[in-house]
Amino acid sequence: MAVIPFLILFPLVISVVMFSVRVNRIRNAIAYASCAVIMAATVALVVLWAQRGGGVQQYYVNTEAVNRVILLAEVVLMVFVTICCVRKRRWYISLLSIVPTLAIVWLETAGPARAPLAHIYLDNLAVLMCLIVGFIGCLIIVYAVGYMHGYQHYHRDIPDRRYYFFFVLFLFIGAMFGFVLSADLLWIDLFWETTSVCSFLLIGYTTLPEAETNSFRALWMNLLGGCALAAAIVLDALHTSTTDLHLLVNDCRAGNTVSLICVALIAFAALTKAAQLPFSNWLLGAMVAPTPSSALLHSATMVKAGIYILFRLSPAMTGNYCGMMISFVGGFTFLAASIMAIAQDDAKKVLAMSTISNLGLMVACAGVGRPETLWAGVFLLIFHAISKSLLFQDVGATENSLHSRDIEEMQGLLYRLPKLAIIMFIGICGMFLAPFGMLISKWAALRAAVDERNIILTFFICFGSGTTSFYWTKWLGKIITRSSKPKVKDITKKNEMLSLWIHTILMIGICALFPFLSGLFVDPLVTQIFGSYTQVIPNRILVLLVVLILFFFAVPVVSYLRSRNMAMNRKLSYMSGINTGNNDAFTGSCGQEQPLVVSNLYFKKVFARKVLMLPCEVISTAVIIVMLTMTIGGAF
Repeated sequence: MAVIPFLILFPLVISVVMFSVRVNRIRNAIAYASCAVIMAATVALVVLWAQRGGGVQQYYVNTEAVNRVILLAEVVLMVFVTICCVRKRRWYISLLSIVPTLAIVWLETAGPARAPLAHIYLDNLAVLMCLIVGFIGCLIIVYAVGYMHGYQHYHRDIPDRRYYFFFVLFLFIGAMFGFVLSADLLWIDLFWETTSVCSFLLIGYTTLPEAETNSFRALWMNLLGGCALAAAIVLDALHTSTTDLHLLVNDCRAGNTVSLICVALIAFAALTKAAQLPFSNWLLGAMVAPTPSSALLHSATMVKAGIYILFRLSPAMTGNYCGMMISFVGGFTFLAASIMAIAQDDAKKVLAMSTISNLGLMVACAGVGRPETLWAGVFLLIFHAISKSLLFQDVGATENSLHSRDIEEMQGLLYRLPKLAIIMFIGICGMFLAPFGMLISKWAALRAAVDERNIILTFFICFGSGTTSFYWTKWLGKIITRSSKPKVKDITKKNEMLSLWIHTILMIGICALFPFLSGLFVDPLVTQIFGSYTQVIPNRILVLLVVLILFFFAVPVVSYLRSRNMAMNRKLSYMSGINTGNNDAFTGSCGQEQPLVVSNLYFKKVFARKVLMLPCEVISTAVIIVMLTMTIGGAF
């Protein structure tokens, strides 16, 4: 199937073109055309896959020449990382790239002979990930064209390196296609490391000291996971004479203890990539990068790579210490990150903590290792990818107009920036309100945890969902509350709005087609991975929930339409003094005019990151060490 190498190689070629072209208009036109080609190729992949019967399809067995190119690319990547680290006097970080790369080089050149395998594996999960990468990723690039123009205009102190920025974005897209389509762990390792380097480059885009520090933190944490992945590959090859991911999972399910150690090492690597505790700080530090970087990292690429690999490993983690480790760390991250999100008033930081929290629930679903939890995790993946990409882009556009991303500054946004506010309303609803898909997925995960009598995970899901509702409700209340603040000029460019509206339509469409998507696509996906599956939620209930969803979209519309008459009907409020007439100030007992200040509660002294992050990191680190030790010890 020629479209598969095209999807991997075409974005890589375009990334070089982006770096070479220094005229913004020409580069922008190439970016638009390239995104259209990638989306069309993604559709072609899905159509060809469906025409050939869908299900599991494998391609490209004899790839000796490609294997050599993959190995060469591994070495080039190692050299690049080493140069970057040495230049910034952080040479010790380069060891996390040098050691695993040398191990892979030894395996390829002097290691035992390996059985041939199909290097490309196409099934429902791979197709789903390709759709997310191809469409969500490309829409973010379309948005970035307009956003970066305004970003460089307002941040004149930051060098204009848009050619570099779009180079990394397209490189990221190509690496993700290669990652989700590969079945050979050696291929997966290259694309895994490429995404780590891409995130490092994006986070450090501004070249400011904070960006440099955060970028190297992201690099070493993800390279640490890469070391675990390389160790698993070498151990698996020495034990089974193959590097096939799917055979590894089958061997582990059959009771092979060495394969279980390999699965545990890969699962650990996935925790670093998915920014789970104690590795969450790298994703929080990524907020220093321009908004399109955040949208891409959080929705379509970096963190989803960790979730994807855990979904693949899920059947191998049923009822063992590895699964217990993953489900505990994921559930604990879900609760801890949602609590810390309460203390955030910066919109991007709320989105970042929310991402870590929701990723934690997906990780927990994978760790339980049951078909029901995988079903819930897949829908969490779908809704989170669309909602988080939508919200990051919307916050970026709002920041450009308001010159602030403080949630308190967004009071009355529905009346000041109505288009962006309605889009934001829909994105937030999709993240936490019943009966939207995210909440349905949490319901399914909770039911599976209860059925498993997993008291700890049940606790994490219940209280994590409660704290999630708390911080989303605060934000939602701010944007729909009436405000006396003046309207703001919306300077969002057409290409930014195009991406935002497409995301909004996708969000509504996925909600409306939830039962259809479940029966046609997700149920077979779970069956492919586990071999059997019993439906979690009957279709009649899903249809009823979809009908209820329609009522939620009426709230912002009705509120906005009534806003024209509210000014005439508004009554003066009591404010501990004489109201000045606009409900925005009052005359106090000393005769002085006092402004009215309405603010949410953030509990910063109790739930702040600086208070909770360290103890949470200690707890999660201890659990990982103990569980990995028990997993490895149990094999001997």
